[in-house]
Amino acid sequence: MNLTLVIPAKNEKESLPLVLNELKIYNFKIKVVLEREDIETINSIKNYNCEIVFQKNNGFGDALNQGINSTETELFCIFNADGSFKPDEINKMISKINEENADFVFATRYEKNCGSDDDTIVTLIGNFVFTFFGNFFFKLGISDILYTFVVGKTSAYQKLDIKSKDFSFCVELPIKAKKAGFRLMTSKSYERSRIAGLKKVNPFKDGLKILISMIKLFFTKLN
Repeated sequence: MNLTLVIPAKNEKESLPLVLNELKIYNFKIKVVLEREDIETINSIKNYNCEIVFQKNNGFGDALNQGINSTETELFCIFNADGSFKPDEINKMISKINEENADFVFATRYEKNCGSDDDTIVTLIGNFVFTFFGNFFFKLGISDILYTFVVGKTSAYQKLDIKSKDFSFCVELPIKAKKAGFRLMTSKSYERSRIAGLKKVNPFKDGLKILISMIKLFFTKLN
């Protein structure tokens, strides 16, 4: 299949091998983005059939941007290394591109028959607020702006000039895609609990960065 999974995997030595095992039955190319210093995670997947990309800088957004921009397949999929995403949902997202002419498909936990085993009241409220801002000010038409389970056209992404190095990537991608005239759609999803390790998102520190990013994007015109 002409799709590459881009998996940022900093300090995910416990969960990443289990995720790669689950993905063996799918015909997806896999690109894992890691820091060179993360020796334990690197060693944990040395026997798996995946490409390792060494991150040049730091941050979640930087890892994704480097991974997607180096992707050669027609489609990419942002996929977590913690086991929270369900790979059997990917084909539904692909069909939205192939059959309904979407450019980017954003999975959502907040529609009927969706949900999350990993959400907290703080992240739930934060996501509701940022999703509201995204739809009110940018007319995104999506229901889960901070959930980075995304399938998109690689060529479309590479036109967006994404700058975020951190979790602000979550809002920069849909906002810039919408401003550029690309078609955004959603796909129902259920988020599982992470297999191991700790969340890397700080709801308050990263939430402030995301808010500042949205304000800047509101006043920014695309070239």
